[in-house]
Amino acid sequence: MTYTGNVSVGGPSESREIPGLSVTKLAVGPMDNNAYLLRCLATGEALLVDAAAEADRVLEMIGGTHVTRIVTTHRHADHWQALADVQAATGAAVVAHPDDADGLPVEVTELVQHGGTVRVGDAEFSVIHLRGHTPGSIALSYDAAGQLADGPHLFTGDSLFPGGPGRTTSPADFSSLMDDLEERVFATLPDGTWVYPGHGKDTTLAAERPHTAEWRARGW
Repeated sequence: MTYTGNVSVGGPSESREIPGLSVTKLAVGPMDNNAYLLRCLATGEALLVDAAAEADRVLEMIGGTHVTRIVTTHRHADHWQALADVQAATGAAVVAHPDDADGLPVEVTELVQHGGTVRVGDAEFSVIHLRGHTPGSIALSYDAAGQLADGPHLFTGDSLFPGGPGRTTSPADFSSLMDDLEERVFATLPDGTWVYPGHGKDTTLAAERPHTAEWRARGW
């Protein structure tokens, strides 16, 4: 199957391989959340991004893969409904930013900050703190130690979607999120960067970059 990034709740997952990593995307739950299984091709170890809902389907996606970490991109409940069950089944460490850790239903065993890293096998992900959707929202960037010709692969939670930033509840939060997106994502990553959001279809920074001024103007 050719990877499109277009998955639907109740439908099959989609997978792709990039240097050093396989990416499997599954849509789950009543809010059409995306869960991502990221497996190191060298070691077979894997990281799960957002155990969002439908623990049985998430565990079916995992199968016999050795999941060592579960990263929760932010504290909103639709992104962790399956976390307790999946963590109990896998024994994986739970990873989140300290500003959102208290909002999760299980103990966070690994706290991460902006500029830090998360490892799974030989694969390393850079942590980008994107403040505004929630105080502790994070994205994970994977660049295969600079081997990706087009640019990194970026898992953004609800901070960046096709068509703009995630929902915020005040002008200050909106400005904070836009500032972080412009300074920490658009100013540092190339157009070819592939974006995997917390809901819906994938996108690229090339598709979104021309519209940042429009997002600023419309507010949220």
